[in-house]
Amino acid sequence: MTYAIRSATVTDVPSLLALWESAAENDSRPADTQEAVLALLERDPAAVLVACAADGELVGSIIAGWDGWRYHLYRLAVRHDWRRQGLGSALLDAAEARFKALGATRADAMVLSGNSLGQRLWRASGYTEQSEWRRWVKTL
Repeated sequence: MTYAIRSATVTDVPSLLALWESAAENDSRPADTQEAVLALLERDPAAVLVACAADGELVGSIIAGWDGWRYHLYRLAVRHDWRRQGLGSALLDAAEARFKALGATRADAMVLSGNSLGQRLWRASGYTEQSEWRRWVKTL
């Protein structure tokens, strides 16, 4: 299957939200909104990477966020019928290339404990679970 990876644009937002609704792990997190994605794209237009099939349909995504200090990976999602073909790894490679170009020496990813498929990809890509840290959250 042929695809291209590029930075997302504002016209991709509805497709991104649909992809995340169907192909991403959504437990224990607030719903994604168009306003939030648009704000991210305005602040950092290169942060959201998407994979598009030859016909232009969006089939995968990853957010490679950089806050000026740390490099974070979010919302790695691949459409179900595109999985197990290397697309997730290709998206991760593109995100890491972005980080390296910005001067990163380390990246982190948040992966839900119950997301065994996602954990296999991160482990296979050289990421290790950092058990000495706990994530603290507060709903605003």
